Amino acid sequence: MVVKVYGPAYASPKRVLVCLIEKQIEFETVDVDHFKGEHKQPEFLKLQPFGVLPVIQDGDYTLYESRAIIRYYAEKFRDQGTELLGKTIEERGLVEQWLEVEAHNFDPPIHNLVINVLFSPILGVPSDTKAVQESDEKIAKVLDIYEERLSKAKYLAGDFFSLADLCHLPFGHYLVNQTGRGNLVRERKHVSAWWDDISNRP
Repeated sequence: MVVKVYGPAYASPKRVLVCLIEKQIEFETVDVDHFKGEHKQPEFLKLQPFGVLPVIQDGDYTLYESRAIIRYYAEKFRDQGTELLGKTIEERGLVEQWLEVEAHNFDPPIHNLVINVLFSPILGVPSDTKAVQESDEKIAKVLDIYEERLSKAKYLAGDFFSLADLCHLPFGHYLVNQTGRGNLVRERKHVSAWWDDISNRP
């Protein structure tokens, strides 16, 4: 059974695609054009009532929310591909801890930054300069904490690549390559090395 992933190959859907690649799971993408509002059409709302991407269909099973999806596949295919959850309950605890850090501390400001710096111009909406400044400051504080953590471990949850690292790839890519703020990563030695490692995986 080939997994269907609804959503474009960027932003949060990319989180799911990277997980499926790491777990060596066959998938196909079903493009949903966010800019044309296809995620708000009745057919899509039957799959995802909140009209948010991504969604997966695995046979008769439908699941949405990217972090729920990656946890599902990391567990379901635990013995296949890359081990993304840790080998012990303690390692799993650290993976979950850093997944929560990403979701609550890294994602909100980077998401806000990307909306204002990259997508507002595309949509013809004025960028909120105050929100951009606040996002820059919040991201810098989070990355200071990452720098401390990564000075003691190769990856966020320890010495193994996990869902906690993988989760940073979609919006980390925007930060480093498309927002003109790559210095936030590059001026932090351990964060920079970590980013090069996780973003250059096969």
